[in-house]
Amino acid sequence: MQTAVLVQMPPRSVIAAAALPISHPRARTKSAAVPSDIRWQQVLDRDPRADGRFVYAVLSTKIYCRPICPSRRPARANVDFFLTTAEAERAGYRACKRCRPDIGAAQAVPHSAAVEEAARRLAQNNGAKLSIEDLACEFGLSRVALLRAFRRVFGVTPAEYARARRMEKFSKSLQTPEKAPRITDAIYNAGFGSSSRLYEASSNALGMTPRTLRAGGPGLAITYTTTASPLGRTLVAATTKGVCAIAFGATDSELIAELRARFPRAELARAKSTDGRLADAVAYVASQTTEHPLAATFPLDVRTTAFQHRVWKALQQIPRGETRSYAEVARKLRQPTAVRAVARAIATNPVALVVPCHRVIGSDGSLTGYRWGLDRKKKLLAAEAVTNRKP
Repeated sequence: MQTAVLVQMPPRSVIAAAALPISHPRARTKSAAVPSDIRWQQVLDRDPRADGRFVYAVLSTKIYCRPICPSRRPARANVDFFLTTAEAERAGYRACKRCRPDIGAAQAVPHSAAVEEAARRLAQNNGAKLSIEDLACEFGLSRVALLRAFRRVFGVTPAEYARARRMEKFSKSLQTPEKAPRITDAIYNAGFGSSSRLYEASSNALGMTPRTLRAGGPGLAITYTTTASPLGRTLVAATTKGVCAIAFGATDSELIAELRARFPRAELARAKSTDGRLADAVAYVASQTTEHPLAATFPLDVRTTAFQHRVWKALQQIPRGETRSYAEVARKLRQPTAVRAVARAIATNPVALVVPCHRVIGSDGSLTGYRWGLDRKKKLLAAEAVTNRKP
């Protein structure tokens, strides 16, 4: 299976906001300066800049969470906002055990100031050699301590973070064709030492060539189809390179709206006929709850960060009929403290089933969340368990 991957900038530093304590005066969101619809969007985006500024509570579960919590997002109608954890608890909510808002963001990220400054330096660096050992020495830390803290926050190493930021800078410089510099200038301005260093990995790192990106890469041509499946209404979408989305929902309009939100600058068109990779993907989805599941032989075209790509690859290695906990996945990546980062990467999986995020459960055996609903997760795991037991 060929996968075109666009390495985007890893999440912005969570510690800049995480260091801010939740210490606002007692007040409800309705009277807060920031409207609840903006807060809700921050929750949907898991915006690290919102962490520490408020918590959100779910009426149906009576649990309150941080905005960056990796759990599946509830329905908007079931969400309320509080500016302090104490206020949420007075209202009868208990703290989420995954994102631990009661502990406090600053306590959850050791050496936060050092990581924030290191990230800033790496982001501003234009190709000059910047040693992690030198940075650690400046902050009075060992190289290992800074490296662990950095991985805990971003889920990638400082070197991977720096490369991703250079790639993002290069990509952004080409997003507006009428203002874009020459390709060569953009490469050097982004901090790449030579054009060959970027072009060597352009197919894997960008998912498209630099010239295509300069011509308006986000304006992708995406065809999609919706159909019924054993798991409900299903949408499959593809670019010219491969399948970019497999999703489940209650209605076609909901699925199409989600696709448009993911690709706001793309040209979306319903497929006039389902053939080729769309047909293969539809058949693949339909087979996953049967005794004879098909293999995913169609190519993928997904854009992801380096860490997400590693997580998704680890999920694809989980045998059918088996499950792993978030902690086990983190340990497989040799980053045992990155459990929350693993959960966030799983929650952003755009291709259901191909990347089997339904096979990841809680350490206590609970199903936890699933982007497309726990009922579907139960059905998939039950079907896989039955198939796995057959001789």
